[in-house]
Amino acid sequence: MSIKRICKYGEKILEKKTKKVNFGELKKELPALLMDMFETMEAVGGAGLAANQIGLDLRLAIIKINREDEPPLSIVIINPEIVEKHGSMYEEEGCLSFPGLFAKVRRAAKVKVRALNEKGLPIEVNAEGLFAKALQHEIDHLDGVVFISRLPLMSRLRLKPALLKLKSQWKKIDESKMKIPKPL
Repeated sequence: MSIKRICKYGEKILEKKTKKVNFGELKKELPALLMDMFETMEAVGGAGLAANQIGLDLRLAIIKINREDEPPLSIVIINPEIVEKHGSMYEEEGCLSFPGLFAKVRRAAKVKVRALNEKGLPIEVNAEGLFAKALQHEIDHLDGVVFISRLPLMSRLRLKPALLKLKSQWKKIDESKMKIPKPL
């Protein structure tokens, strides 16, 4: 198990629709990959993580939502598709690829999603509220859509200075991690 580097806004893999997973080809590597994804997501306090956020061109995502007085809701979705949407909600959202940035996004209040689970079995998920929001957010990632793309134009324009500042901070952090100490 290992914590993976999370791709940040501006990296091309986040803007690209991911490739459909051939479950048979990925089956052997999947348990280790999923452990790495869950470990990475939990290390940074996220509720979901798409494979392209750790640099993998795979239509695969995970979600784990902690709930009061109930066990966490944890799910793996492979090749997910939203087949129904109902209602509307307008709530604040954040993203691991945009650390420190939050904005209100309009989403469907309820969704029905079809996918494969971690065993390669077909599943159908009916979700509402936070779970519906997380499913839509992660499926957007797999479609190459970042959450700020869902904002009205004026909101995106207002965020531009903050994004530029955050991008420069992310770049400095990533560069400092890549520095190799000089030998004595």
